[in-house]
Amino acid sequence: MEQTQEDTGQKAYTHIDQLERDRIQSLLDQKISHAEIARIIGRHKSTVGREIARNKRSRGDIPVVNAEDYESTAAQHKAYVSRKYAKYEGKKINEHRALQNYIVAGLQAHWNPDEISGNMKRLNKKPATALGFYASKTAIYAWLYSAWGQPYCQYLDSAQYKPKKRHPKAIRAIIPDRVSITERPLGATNRSRYGHYEGDTMVSGKRTGATAAFTVIHERKARYLDVRKIANLRPSNFNAAVTAMQESLQTMRSLSLDNGIENRSHAQLDTNTYFCDPYSSWQKGGVENSNGLLRAFFPKGCDLGNYTETQIATAVAIINNKPRKILGYKSAVQVMTERGLLRQTE
Repeated sequence: MEQTQEDTGQKAYTHIDQLERDRIQSLLDQKISHAEIARIIGRHKSTVGREIARNKRSRGDIPVVNAEDYESTAAQHKAYVSRKYAKYEGKKINEHRALQNYIVAGLQAHWNPDEISGNMKRLNKKPATALGFYASKTAIYAWLYSAWGQPYCQYLDSAQYKPKKRHPKAIRAIIPDRVSITERPLGATNRSRYGHYEGDTMVSGKRTGATAAFTVIHERKARYLDVRKIANLRPSNFNAAVTAMQESLQTMRSLSLDNGIENRSHAQLDTNTYFCDPYSSWQKGGVENSNGLLRAFFPKGCDLGNYTETQIATAVAIINNKPRKILGYKSAVQVMTERGLLRQTE
């Protein structure tokens, strides 16, 4: 347990030692509060609270006297094991060349540590493809943030982006024949049926002066993504892009949209359309998340018109072939194929 400068005024970090743990147990036995214990031993009350919460005995251990189930000797051992294991996590990957190569290859394929770890676990259950090694997502992050893994942090999406501020998108035009998203079929809302999609657009940066945009659709249950480049946000262009994407799908039962001007001609689409409430893009969070994944390839502020169809298709393929935790570490393409949701092409 570390103690910060704010805790004691000292410059160096110090761990709680056995003597302090003995005092904590003794004071707990006397029913002394955490705040008072912190004052007595010269620690911050949050430091004492974390120490008790992290290092108290687990259920099934030998019972102790105090109500916190805190015993100093056991707490000292748990803290030692925790520190030792935390240091070992990164070292294990660094000393296992095949494991390290697998992780780096996954990062370069735009997989995040959870997806890499989950895919290793899935493959190790199959004797024919058993990898013979494994690392948890926590271990992978520990390695990346250590001196050994620092060169590979560049492949993390989080290293490239900060949470962006959300600004309400003004409704620039009234949507005719608009049906609320609250009337969407239950199979779409609870993701119990395939074939229900969300739609959105990505636009070029304002400073570029470009009008090029992307039309993006996202299958709610399979998490499948498709993208088409359009010259501008005219409704006719948006509809043409959606229609082109429908040609590769067996079915599109519904399409959930926001209130942008590009959606004014939604009635001409060959599917049922539903609209989010004003300023409520979170109601189609799947496609919003897909836009975030796409930004790893098409940074915010760029001119989307500068990217070729091949570049767009490559980015979409990388995302659709990622092992996804929500899909049991299968990819969106695997799920769509297994369910017969994609039309056969040459």
